[in-house]
Amino acid sequence: MADAKVIPFDEDRPRRRATGTRRVRAVPAPAPAPGAAVAVAPPGGEPAGGAAGVAGSASGAGPASGAGPGGGGRPAWDRRIAGGLAFLRRRITGDYEVDEFGYDRELTDQVLMSLMRPLFDRYFRVEVRGIENIPAEGGALIVANHSGTLPLDGLMMQVAVHDHHPAQRHLRLLAADLVFMLPVVNELARKAGHTLACAEDAQRLLEAGELVGVMPEGFKGIGKPFGDRYRLQRFGRGGFVSTALRAGTPIVPCSIVGAEEIYPMVGNAKTLARLLGIPYFPITPTFPWLGPLGAVPLPTKWTIQFGEPIATDGYPPEAAEDPMLMFNLTDEVREQIQHTLYKLLVQRRSVFF
Repeated sequence: MADAKVIPFDEDRPRRRATGTRRVRAVPAPAPAPGAAVAVAPPGGEPAGGAAGVAGSASGAGPASGAGPGGGGRPAWDRRIAGGLAFLRRRITGDYEVDEFGYDRELTDQVLMSLMRPLFDRYFRVEVRGIENIPAEGGALIVANHSGTLPLDGLMMQVAVHDHHPAQRHLRLLAADLVFMLPVVNELARKAGHTLACAEDAQRLLEAGELVGVMPEGFKGIGKPFGDRYRLQRFGRGGFVSTALRAGTPIVPCSIVGAEEIYPMVGNAKTLARLLGIPYFPITPTFPWLGPLGAVPLPTKWTIQFGEPIATDGYPPEAAEDPMLMFNLTDEVREQIQHTLYKLLVQRRSVFF
């Protein structure tokens, strides 16, 4: 593998699009017969009404059991099986939709989020604060610190936004080119809505009203030694600020506590990293000594806090070319994240509880 490099976020280089994706729309279902019961399912879950809902029931006799005289309802497990089979049918027949970046919303909601949710809820027990600072609609750029040796913090931030925001918004993460060079990971990243960390992709998403997430520290943050935990690295040259200014979207600082300790990086085998073509090869108290078992993250307690948004729509269009303004806004975002990190560290009782 060639040496990995981080594509600077502020370079206006050509965007690499997903290949081999299909853009097909769902075929409308036939209209129900007059008087038939219709169960409507929300975009990301089971049919409305939950396990106790009975579509078209007039008796009001409580939870559906499927064994009533009129047979007016089906049990929750029956609906789940039917929904699962319908999902498989759509995947097999190609009756689903992806956007120009390769994002598959249905697969993300029903499969990928379901796989990440146990980590979020039970393993890391993530506490989310300040979710009201993320706008209910329209574009916004969420800027967060980066840490943890493996980029689990970005995935947990994605679950936090989707599951805790009242509008269940989707976060589109900007990733380094190394992510799109790895087999399997490349396809999963595209399907989950991630795209290359370049200014053109970010601006197109923001102008389309999407939430975009960026971690400007890059590999400097995620691969820093354990002794430098919770000390923010350089935020680059302010490319994310320039993109937000051009799109006129707010910047939402995000501070993540707990990710630094999942893989305490006490060393870096640089020679081996160069041979493998990766930015670093981590040495932790458990990896590589315990083999695959050493790759299991420690069950730390996480807190993700979204700060007050910094508005950019009041600046003139030429402000995106002002280096002093970009420096000041970049420094403001960085200081707000760092200050919140220190505050959260003082408040937490333990790394694990």
